Amino acid sequence: METVFNDFLGWTREHQWGYNGRFDKTLDNGTELTVWDSGVLLVEPKSSSDKDIVISCAVHGNETAPIEICRDIIQDIIEQRQPVQHRSLFLIANPASINVGRRFVEENMNRLFSGAHSRGEVINPERERAAKIEQYVERFFNEAPTGKRRRYHYDLHTAIRDSKREKFAVYPYTHGKPYNKQQLQFLLACGVDTVLLNQAPTTTFSYFSAHQFNAHAFTVELGKVRPFGDNKRDDFAAAENAFRQLIGQPEPDLEPFKPEQHYVFAEAQTINRQNQNFELNFDDNTANFTAFDKGEVLAVDGGKEVRAIHDNEHIIFPNAKVALGQRALLTVVRVPTESLELV
Repeated sequence: METVFNDFLGWTREHQWGYNGRFDKTLDNGTELTVWDSGVLLVEPKSSSDKDIVISCAVHGNETAPIEICRDIIQDIIEQRQPVQHRSLFLIANPASINVGRRFVEENMNRLFSGAHSRGEVINPERERAAKIEQYVERFFNEAPTGKRRRYHYDLHTAIRDSKREKFAVYPYTHGKPYNKQQLQFLLACGVDTVLLNQAPTTTFSYFSAHQFNAHAFTVELGKVRPFGDNKRDDFAAAENAFRQLIGQPEPDLEPFKPEQHYVFAEAQTINRQNQNFELNFDDNTANFTAFDKGEVLAVDGGKEVRAIHDNEHIIFPNAKVALGQRALLTVVRVPTESLELV
């Protein structure tokens, strides 16, 4: 048991596809730690609140900065250097992909939620792991104390390529519900002033929590993919401090909401790869948030040109090597923050 709590990430990597067992530990300060599986740690303070917080990383195993942040927060909780005032669930989602140093082993896990892991005839360990992670999130929210609860999920990532807006978050489709000003301010405290609004359901982890459990949930992109040890932790200090405050204080320190501080983009096009002969019409080193004007060719799919439909249409997450049917490119356009329905 000591190995689990001495080096939670290391133990998780040794049991990369899961662990059929449970570990419990009570800290001197009364905090209860429960390991449900490899990479799955429940933290329950002696005196709880009305908040339930999920912090996840390593849905893509080569996105190391969020893994380092979660590793350090977890170890500081275990060693009682990090206070905890709210029920929290930490998830290291795809340890096997960490071990091979790649985005995924067989299949992109962030396309496998909301039941997508069970669609079709494909069976692989990543699908099985995604199904288990859904169950752990459901269990976490459902086993909370009775009464009105505030639910949160931050799924932490870094992007494959450079970005003209280095840190940004994806706000899952709300199905007509208003956007939350306090959450935009929390993201700003993380150093994230740019938000993309999804306009339809997706199979991402954050959408799963938002839609199934009415959680405030986000995919948070904190920078660029780098190997372990190559991350400049100062670049992530604001985010780490905000997450430490989130779990360790009654409320995090947030500035008053000012719409002009936020850069909000709405989805314009989702371009899925439909043919083997698919190519993007720009260099591999073209940064996220590079803008194209109406009529410019963005991609060619099976000989068919895909063009920008707006001026100042920005590209996000270009990846010509995705599997057939998956998103190869997202485009977005700027919208005034004041135009959103905000609460």
